[in-house]
Amino acid sequence: MPGKTLGSGTYAIVKEAVHIKTGKYFACKVINKKLMEGREYMVRNEIAVLKKVSQGHRNIVTLHDYFEVRSSALHPCARHGNLLMQTAHNLYLVFDLCTGGELFDRIFRRLTPTTISDAAELVRTVLQAVVWIHDNHIVHRDLKPENLLFRSKKEDADIMIADFEICGTPGYMAPEIFLKSGHGKPVDVWAMGVITYFLLCGYTPFDRDTQQLEMEAILKGDYKFEPEEYWMNVSGVARDFVKQCLTVDPLKRPTAHQMLQHKWLSDDKPHFVEDRSGAPKDLLPFIKERFDAKKTWRKAVFSITAVNRMVSAKSTAHLSAAAQALAPHLEQYKEESEKENMDEDRNVMHYGDGDPEGGSSVPTSPNAQRTAHSQSASQTGEKLAKAMKEMSIDKPES
Repeated sequence: MPGKTLGSGTYAIVKEAVHIKTGKYFACKVINKKLMEGREYMVRNEIAVLKKVSQGHRNIVTLHDYFEVRSSALHPCARHGNLLMQTAHNLYLVFDLCTGGELFDRIFRRLTPTTISDAAELVRTVLQAVVWIHDNHIVHRDLKPENLLFRSKKEDADIMIADFEICGTPGYMAPEIFLKSGHGKPVDVWAMGVITYFLLCGYTPFDRDTQQLEMEAILKGDYKFEPEEYWMNVSGVARDFVKQCLTVDPLKRPTAHQMLQHKWLSDDKPHFVEDRSGAPKDLLPFIKERFDAKKTWRKAVFSITAVNRMVSAKSTAHLSAAAQALAPHLEQYKEESEKENMDEDRNVMHYGDGDPEGGSSVPTSPNAQRTAHSQSASQTGEKLAKAMKEMSIDKPES
């Protein structure tokens, strides 16, 4: 049962959802099929990736289930009262609900000092998850602070990697993506360098007045550890970690495995700048002074919008006339997504391995319940394939 809206993007809404039988809360990504026409391969990609990696690491948000609602309706061409199944508006992806907030929101709520050792621990934890992703032959492609969430508000809550999609955010994108020279795992290492830089000082290394200037800076690897007053409390070892991650040539850029062995993360003795008492200096006042949350949020939204426009322009030729006609109706279709009703007269068709509580994926309607127990794993896969085919999931030819 979906509840309040947690976030909204171009093609989807993320809502808080509750498992009716247990009362346990989840995050539910509601994807409008009409808005995804011609881009359905993005959904297939996200599901395939999450099925592979999301249940094997404690710091990666788990995909618990994915399903759609189908309603019984009389087809205009049907004879003798035969009912045909018609797909409703949305596809639903059910994830862990992370209530601890985004990385920087969490840091700014802290009342205790944030030291270089705290930063190293966060980076180490995220990088360990990236290593695990890469070992499973997956590239995240959109690592950024907004996609690093805390499981709960507890002080020792796990930090989680979320949002495996194919759309990057320019300020965190590696040079090879802009050059369109082919890219792979090294792009995530680059993003870790940008995140670490941001974590240590409160602003990104390639922050410029325009996206064109930002892209040019990224292509040249043009960044500095300045102004000095914001970096004087950051050790040279931590700066070296950032430098290695931000190696412009992807062939010379260290791997995630290699960066995990960097002495900033692997040495038993922490590397920090001491205050007068010999303790690590507090980074938080400088980060807060430099970081304007609203400005950063606006820039992130602008960046994502720009990338979506580029993707849309590039793929327009592959879309049907019907798909191109969707643009003026974005708000209408989002409203339809919000209002979709999952009542007892509809079949909830599950495609995941189980419901969010680990039981079998039993559809909610009585008719579906009678057939669910006879379905094998291969039949479930065939059902997903059929559903995806109905959504026209075919990646446009390049």
